[in-house]
Amino acid sequence: MQRQLELLIQAGTPLISIDTTDEERALALSIEVAEKLGWSRYEWSFINGLKHYKEDSPVGATMAKAGDPPAALEHLLESKPKSLFIFKDLGPHCKDAKVHRLVRECLQLCADRDSAIIMIDSLPLPDEIKRFTVRYEIGWPSLDELEEVVKNTFQRIKKENGGNVKHELTKQSLYQLVQSLRGLSCREAERVVGSAILDDGVLSADDLSTIVELKRTLLGTTGCLESIAADFSVDDIGGLDNLKAWLRKRRGGFSREAREFGIEPPRGVLMLGVPGCGKSLCAKVVASDWKMSLLRLDPGNLYQKFIGESESQLRQALAQAEAMAPVVLWVDEIEKAFASASASSSDGGLSKRMFGTLLSWMQDHRHPIFIVATANDITALPPELMRKGRFDEVFFVDLPDEAARRKIFEIHLRRRKRDPAKFDVTLMAEAAKDFSGSEIEQVVISALFRAFSVKEELASEHVLHELSQTSPLSGLMSERVEELRAWADGRCVPASGLRL
Repeated sequence: MQRQLELLIQAGTPLISIDTTDEERALALSIEVAEKLGWSRYEWSFINGLKHYKEDSPVGATMAKAGDPPAALEHLLESKPKSLFIFKDLGPHCKDAKVHRLVRECLQLCADRDSAIIMIDSLPLPDEIKRFTVRYEIGWPSLDELEEVVKNTFQRIKKENGGNVKHELTKQSLYQLVQSLRGLSCREAERVVGSAILDDGVLSADDLSTIVELKRTLLGTTGCLESIAADFSVDDIGGLDNLKAWLRKRRGGFSREAREFGIEPPRGVLMLGVPGCGKSLCAKVVASDWKMSLLRLDPGNLYQKFIGESESQLRQALAQAEAMAPVVLWVDEIEKAFASASASSSDGGLSKRMFGTLLSWMQDHRHPIFIVATANDITALPPELMRKGRFDEVFFVDLPDEAARRKIFEIHLRRRKRDPAKFDVTLMAEAAKDFSGSEIEQVVISALFRAFSVKEELASEHVLHELSQTSPLSGLMSERVEELRAWADGRCVPASGLRL
């Protein structure tokens, strides 16, 4: 990374822009390049003015007073050859006509004197100056940098607390912890790791879930991606044994050992099924079980009214997912976003272009991102989405069988602080034939309200009564369910059953 910036400067690029919020890392990189080239180094900010730094002067001599961008640029016109000028947040001032003109005057001068200007800005550059710059991406911290942050943060906190801090990290758990920090700046990673250490005075593999949650809270929600709390476990799903076994085998697929063993990281799964049978819940379970952040891509926010804005939304969402990796990227009801890509539509080919962008990214990206896409009507999607290489497997999630229904009743009764042993779960499961998992949950909730209204403790009779009063969706749309089953037969792997 340092070499690329060095080559840009040596090639005579007079004005380089670094658009980042990680100012400290961009500044450190610029300083390293100046020292490597042996050039004089100047730094400017609106607060500190222009300072000239030498090897024997770490404080820096003030060359232009604070709050006066033109004075700093005028000094640049008087500077000696082989000088590197680093300007922090100069971009907004370039809208001023005098500043803009001075920057333009400095460009040719820098080219003639083997000098360069680096603009480090956290806000987008205005068009007045953007066209004259060459943009340089510093990217996110590498795994080695993040590992160094973890070690330095631990040593600092240990020193501050008189040695009353310890770590219980193995080589593998340290690697997983560092992976979970991807997408954060060094300073953000330091805060997250520090919080995990100070929570109990120990840095261990048990802190992975804490770090993932802190990262989710820190990054929040941006654009079409929503950060979701993954607060479920595999035990919160009844049935789906095939899917669980498949995911369990691939749990370590993003680890260093897996790569050294020759394993390609898992890419994702596509789940077709009857609504309410646990497809969306699986995305949360994968993120929780694999200790990864969960991002939900909302297809409804992708489409915008201005030309080119929809494609830009999708590219920004995918770029953000790459920055936050390792993550589970959950694309809910994918057919609603790209269904018209499989047929002629009146959107001028927008769906097809966006679908092509998504397919290319799914095929080519090399980031630790596991995609969980769910669909209720896969026949509306183009067939190329389902070929191997895009998804590792396509699962069909059917209505739960009797054993799965018993498990689902037990899960929801425990969740509401009831002992399943006090209920006739077998009879309830038999009565709930053709009910989906979400419908069983609603039946338990309705039974609770019924028992509460008559001042009685919840019993099997309340649940059975609510079951008798409820018509499952599978009965109301039985033809549609049978069509789904017929299409999935031979095309998809059953999420439950014997096939693996």
